[in-house]
Amino acid sequence: MEFLEVKKLHEGKFISRYDAQYRLNDGTDKKYEFISRKKNIETLKDMHADSPDAVVIIATDESGEHILVNREYRMAVGEWVYNLPAGIIEPGEDPDSAAVRELKEETGLDLCEIEDHLPLSYSAVGFSNESNVCVIGKARGEFAKSTSAEEEIVPGWYDKKQIKQMLNEHRFTARCQAWCYLWSRE
Repeated sequence: MEFLEVKKLHEGKFISRYDAQYRLNDGTDKKYEFISRKKNIETLKDMHADSPDAVVIIATDESGEHILVNREYRMAVGEWVYNLPAGIIEPGEDPDSAAVRELKEETGLDLCEIEDHLPLSYSAVGFSNESNVCVIGKARGEFAKSTSAEEEIVPGWYDKKQIKQMLNEHRFTARCQAWCYLWSRE
């Protein structure tokens, strides 16, 4: 495959829409449509993730008996889905600071212990170069309504039996589904 060029088609508030032109080994020219949180992609190197755009929080309660999962309305699919708390890393923030802030904003909970991190990964490589880091830890406190009027989020603590049942009855994001499946099997 040979990369030819990338063109920005639209810049929105949170994401930009691009077309990447490339040539297959058989000489066929192709166009790949994608979105990005980056506002100025001009080269193939610009498409790569050098630092995370967002953070994903994987948290249990202090006992480790319950996992935190948000039920949230996602307009892109027009329905409620189960998802891990997550959000954009603001300028000047590191992933841990963003995790603490996002967890508080979305759930009202405090991230009281950070146990581990999963390194940079891509959120949805089929149509985006958005990247994130997973922060794994323990949370505590009382649930509160999301501080964002743009988000409809209902956080909850779930034990392994509840998660096993939910996995068969409800829609999840892929990362949340995979993590919850493995966590519920321990």
